[in-house]
Amino acid sequence: MGVIEDTFNFITSGSIGGLPPIAVMIIPFVIGLIVGYLVHKFLKIAIIAGIILVVVAYLGFFGLSLGSLKDLSDKYGPIAIQYGTLLMGMLPLGIGLIVGLVIGFLLSK
Repeated sequence: MGVIEDTFNFITSGSIGGLPPIAVMIIPFVIGLIVGYLVHKFLKIAIIAGIILVVVAYLGFFGLSLGSLKDLSDKYGPIAIQYGTLLMGMLPLGIGLIVGLVIGFLLSK
């Protein structure tokens, strides 16, 4: 029980770079809220765009071929992976970010 008591004492009365630890712990949570909200909004837009694309392709205005999709994935896939890696490197990963992400995703209407 000594470790748990020491941890709670540090959270309530400690200091990380001159800031209280609770303030440092809130930053990933707020970032998670913002990212969750944006993911939910972009997901809605992506689903609507996908439905429109399927309807337009069905009506024959636009053709979907696996060859062109493969070319696009070969061209832009590594760039998307690189930017995703950079984003994950910048985000403060932790339980606060995950909880904020879930809450931001669920509360964005």
